[in-house]
Amino acid sequence: MSQGQWYPPEWPDRIRALAAGELTAVTPRRAATVMLLRDPGHGAPTPGPVVHMLRRRTSMAFAGGAYAYPGGGVDPRDDDRLIGWAGPSLEHWAARLGVATAAEAQAIVCAAVRETFEEAGVLLAGETAGTVVGDTTGADWEADREALVARDLSFAEFLDRRGLLLRSDLLGAWARWITPEFEPRRYDTWFFVAALPEGQRTRAVSTEADRTVWIAPGEAARRYDLGELLMMPPTVSTLRALTPFRTAAEALGAADAQDLTPVLAQARLEGDELVLSWPGHDEFTKHVSPHGPVSGEGGGAA
Repeated sequence: MSQGQWYPPEWPDRIRALAAGELTAVTPRRAATVMLLRDPGHGAPTPGPVVHMLRRRTSMAFAGGAYAYPGGGVDPRDDDRLIGWAGPSLEHWAARLGVATAAEAQAIVCAAVRETFEEAGVLLAGETAGTVVGDTTGADWEADREALVARDLSFAEFLDRRGLLLRSDLLGAWARWITPEFEPRRYDTWFFVAALPEGQRTRAVSTEADRTVWIAPGEAARRYDLGELLMMPPTVSTLRALTPFRTAAEALGAADAQDLTPVLAQARLEGDELVLSWPGHDEFTKHVSPHGPVSGEGGGAA
């Protein structure tokens, strides 16, 4: 059994309560996360792009200690129709993301771009539809980033103040995972892929993380398999999916072909044992005995 898995101690009781009809599932909050890629320099130890990851502080209520990508929940103001926009239309994004309205699509894409800036200092925006901002490390940028984190400033206001357009064409939707129904905190999360813009660099600025790293997707997955890195199933799954690509641009170009059917864990009874599985992702199947701990392969909940 992988030592990189994440098993909250309350899982068995909550899974049994859900199976018995004694637990009402929490409505998942919409969220977005970005797999930020960059091509390695000459002489890199492994071919292909590396991905930016952060380790969530162990004090975090959700997935503490796990490695993840920059991301977070949708802000109620992320659907502000006054936002500067470049790239595919909102209607295109609504169809791609599987949501009913343009406003919903904008909120999800906006959350992806906003959270990447808040947690990594990288901004997917430009003065025109064909440009991207350069260095974002100055004191004025940091003040705006902190205001966004504190929700003192909406993302639309931030872009308008700086005369910028959100570059939605720099993102590719990659996957969608929904936290299992037995979890007390649930998220409906869209995973995006993007390349680090030229001239920008990531910064360890997230208060929710105690470490950041650039790592090859295959290496991260290998270290998960060895029990060296703690991760949740969607993180492991997306890392494995990124492994074949030789460049960040190649991965981004493959985004439109990715299946965005939501992945939602299912819990079922098999005799006296509860079985937790993710459709299409057998490596994460887990077995919960009537009185014992969770066992099986793979990582924790989405």
